[in-house]
Amino acid sequence: MVENSDNSLAFQAAAGNSEAFAELLERHYDRIYRVSARVLFGESELAADVAQDVCLKLKDNLENFRGDSRFTTWLYRIVVNTAYDALRKNSVRQRIERNYAETVALSHTNHSSETDDSAWLYMALSQLSEKLRSTVFLVLEEELTHAEAGKVLQIPEKTVSWRMHEVRKQLRAMAASEEFKR
Repeated sequence: MVENSDNSLAFQAAAGNSEAFAELLERHYDRIYRVSARVLFGESELAADVAQDVCLKLKDNLENFRGDSRFTTWLYRIVVNTAYDALRKNSVRQRIERNYAETVALSHTNHSSETDDSAWLYMALSQLSEKLRSTVFLVLEEELTHAEAGKVLQIPEKTVSWRMHEVRKQLRAMAASEEFKR
């Protein structure tokens, strides 16, 4: 059996093919949830809500998919935007960051240096702006190229490169700062 490409399935689903739509959801639901959870600092309940919202939006928005980029690039954009909308609507950003900081602080006890370094990095990343965090996530966690991340975020590739430079600069400053010493 020949497997349909995501783009092909998207066009079929947009034309009303419910089996194609079901196949797209089956292929990408885990990715939708994972990206939502990362943008939402691991808030699993809210990420599940966002994932469901994305699935509903996907059904309505497939007719807008033109195939100019890969389906997954287009999908990332919807997921990230929906997650940001959820952050704004629910005013949970500060609560999530507080909970995350408390979790990281608790995880510092009796852990190896590598785990401490990882916890410090996540704590430091939580201090970055939404724009910088989403850029880091797409480039480092999802392993998108700067060009692909730019398409998802609807910004030029050079802006992605600048943001990554800015992240490195801010992390170095945090590491040097007494407030963020390990």
